Amino acid sequence: MQLKDIPAVFELGQSLFTAEKLPTLYRAWDEHELVALFDTEEETCLVAESGEQVVGFALGRMMDKPRNAWRYGWLEWLGVDARHKRTGVATRLLNQLTNLFIERDARIVLVDTAAQDHSALAFFRKHGFGQEIRHVYLSHNLENHPRYIERKDAQLGDEWE
Repeated sequence: MQLKDIPAVFELGQSLFTAEKLPTLYRAWDEHELVALFDTEEETCLVAESGEQVVGFALGRMMDKPRNAWRYGWLEWLGVDARHKRTGVATRLLNQLTNLFIERDARIVLVDTAAQDHSALAFFRKHGFGQEIRHVYLSHNLENHPRYIERKDAQLGDEWE
């Protein structure tokens, strides 16, 4: 991945990680996340292109845990344009990223996905991922919280002054 690819990767992610299909990923995918990851982990940020067009990406990072001799590779984001699904793009990206993790002495590759994303689960299982641990994400809408209402009312008041 190169700096020039960031807008195309962001746009592709926007089209893939929608609130309707993948609400947790939708909440986490933003331009700051992408730029920060590219800035700190450029070597493990990959794109797949068809001609001059970005059709897929794999964004990973290395993780070192304190007091642990093992290094981990973490595949944080994997996305492929709908027109290029089931063509081997995701597999090639995963294989390339895995090789980069191995070169950096990773012993384990971690990935997480939504429990209801059955195609992603099937893909990762097919590629040797296992030892699934269910994780529950909770949310709390703050729009009815008294402090939230008070703050919004104050902001509206400021706009009228």
